[in-house]
Amino acid sequence: MTDTTQLSFKRDWKTAFTAVKALMADPDDTAQVFRIMRALNVGTAKAGYERLLQTAAGGRMAYDRIELAERLSDPAYVARFPEGSVGAAYAAFLQRTGYSAQGLATVSRTDEPFEDRHPYDWFGRRTRDVHDIWHVLTGYRADDPLGEACLVGFSYAQTRGLGWAAIGLGSALTSLRHPQGRAAVAAIWEGYRLGKRARWLLGEDYEALLREPLDAARQRLRLERPARYFALDGVPRTIGPVAVAA
Repeated sequence: MTDTTQLSFKRDWKTAFTAVKALMADPDDTAQVFRIMRALNVGTAKAGYERLLQTAAGGRMAYDRIELAERLSDPAYVARFPEGSVGAAYAAFLQRTGYSAQGLATVSRTDEPFEDRHPYDWFGRRTRDVHDIWHVLTGYRADDPLGEACLVGFSYAQTRGLGWAAIGLGSALTSLRHPQGRAAVAAIWEGYRLGKRARWLLGEDYEALLREPLDAARQRLRLERPARYFALDGVPRTIGPVAVAA
């Protein structure tokens, strides 16, 4: 998710608390997710960008500064990937859900319609734009509130952004109100643990990754099957308060 207040390095706890309450009350209010991220993910885009520069291909990616939302919103681009690839699975995801990278980008601009050209902001947009690809890679469903909550836990482990932690905690607490709540919390915690074990996904060249066979990419990236989540598959459609895809 985008991280456009990085240069202030000051967390806005009041805004975050208000946005978390609103999101828990209405899981479909995706704009609240970005308010939480802007309020709490202070410094994460800077740290991520600097880490990217330390990777083998990071300097080139930072120089090219490709806007993934634009690439991933081009039907011809998305349709070019071979069967069995990450890109083909992503194309199927878009067709099945009706989501789009540009749709998520539009929601992220609810409060800030103009995006900065600073490298940190570019990295924040890149983090936002790969969210649905992470759904494909991890197997967490985007049309399932628990799937979103589990990916939130995974994303916190990957980014260390406190906005993810706040949403994950809110999701866990809200899930406890349901009969399957403890199992749902265990699945969210599993998402965090799997995120810690996986390779750092924000360091990947996504144009190359989309061409890889899905199973091979999961193995290379050390992405394990979320067993606790799939044990609840079919049950948790009403469990969990968060739905962050658009």
